[in-house]
Amino acid sequence: MRIDILSAVPVIIRDVFNHSIIGRAQKKSLVEIYVHDLHEFGLGKYKQIDDYQYGGGAGMVLRPEPVSQWIEKLKKERHYDEIIFLTPDAPVLNQKTVNELSLKKNLILIAGHYKGLDQRIRDLYVTREISIGDYVLSGGELPAAVLTDAIVRLLPGVLSDETSALTDSFQDGKLAPPVYTRPQVFKGLEVPDVLRSGDHQAIETWREKKSLEKTKQIRPDLLNE
Repeated sequence: MRIDILSAVPVIIRDVFNHSIIGRAQKKSLVEIYVHDLHEFGLGKYKQIDDYQYGGGAGMVLRPEPVSQWIEKLKKERHYDEIIFLTPDAPVLNQKTVNELSLKKNLILIAGHYKGLDQRIRDLYVTREISIGDYVLSGGELPAAVLTDAIVRLLPGVLSDETSALTDSFQDGKLAPPVYTRPQVFKGLEVPDVLRSGDHQAIETWREKKSLEKTKQIRPDLLNE
């Protein structure tokens, strides 16, 4: 898989992808991630990428030209399955969407910035819009990093135990059950007996029960979907 990210402030996230699971995935050539600076196609002497919005109002808007030129350049080199705009005014990301995107081959992510992105880019190029939650950040760089991380960890060979991702929260529509490790007793709290029993059927039954209880308590909305 290849992921290209268009950003007004690429320094925010370039180093994020050089470490941990994503860093190892790149070294193993399981994914290619490139962060591109919109200023490379900025206008004029100062490489301007934003301007005032028509109709007045506070906040600057990303101009369409730099974004369009980057997209056109990348599309000449390969086919992209999705061009995704990270923005608060979009459907909220969920595991189903992540699973779907992990099956794609090439993605372009546009990190929004300032007041937003000229609507014409959204109309002409964007195939999917994603929000990571009902709140506003200073830019789309962190949401782009979140989406990238969520996708890459699902790629074959990225996790040492590929079944781990299948037992994460949301994969089966519920939250993951509690997990424990050593020591057996910590500050008076003991690991449940069933997890030390060696009875795999009983353990799975316990986990399913705890998963359902946790979901009912914290995210009952998931059970109604």
